[in-house]
Amino acid sequence: MAYRPGSEPPPIPAGLKGRCPRCGEGHMFDGYLSVRQRCEVCDLDYGFADAADGPAVFVMFIVGFLVVGLALWLEFAYTPPVWVHVALWFPLTAILSLAIIRPLKGVMIALQYHHRAEEGRLESK
Repeated sequence: MAYRPGSEPPPIPAGLKGRCPRCGEGHMFDGYLSVRQRCEVCDLDYGFADAADGPAVFVMFIVGFLVVGLALWLEFAYTPPVWVHVALWFPLTAILSLAIIRPLKGVMIALQYHHRAEEGRLESK
């Protein structure tokens, strides 16, 4: 499918799938988290893409909320030994973090493209 101007896909589904925010067909990522130079379908230059620490902050909030909530529930409901907490929550934290960092980074980049976000500049008179 060739890119048609004005036919951009919705940014959130495109970002979650790691697809190009302009055509929805090309891949956004070259590796697990490294962004490609250009889209292989529509030739969009990904030079604008700078998600910075945004995805990591959301991962910390989401995973932290889930893991801490579950750990507290387990502690108050069953009072297990410490090794149970270590055996459960360290792997769960790592797995959840790795599972959601890439989709969140894709969404951040797709939203940057959709809203034409640019680096802030101060204008002097």
